[in-house]
Amino acid sequence: MKKLAIATVSMLAVLAANSAFASDIYKWTDAEGNVHYGDRPAGEQPERVAIASQPTDPARIQEAAQARVDSRTARSEAAAAAAAERPSPEDLRAEAAERAARCTSVRAQMQQLVTSRRLYREDENGERVYLDESETQQARERVENQIEEFCD
Repeated sequence: MKKLAIATVSMLAVLAANSAFASDIYKWTDAEGNVHYGDRPAGEQPERVAIASQPTDPARIQEAAQARVDSRTARSEAAAAAAAERPSPEDLRAEAAERAARCTSVRAQMQQLVTSRRLYREDENGERVYLDESETQQARERVENQIEEFCD
């Protein structure tokens, strides 16, 4: 209740101050030729200055403030989302280790493809099926592509 009373008194003080500022403004020139403006004319022949003012629209001010808050919130959420999408240093190290291991494996496969006289694969019965020349070439191309992918 005390806060409501303080708020009411504050609001009345602001309204009273606004009415004080709504007085006339005058322009005059002093004896030395300097131009002055004020609400209490001094000097000879003060001229009333027509100042058009309008009260501030509280709804418009509130909308502008809310738009700024929304914009800041959207930017911070976008920054947080971007940070969440970036992999952590641990993830990057694990990925690099995995790529290195894969690179070592495919290089070993290439070495085997190059040095072996006859290449084979095992069928569903576990028996060897020897590759012909075109199948051997396809296997080499596949391993070369993997080397390009995993070995920088």
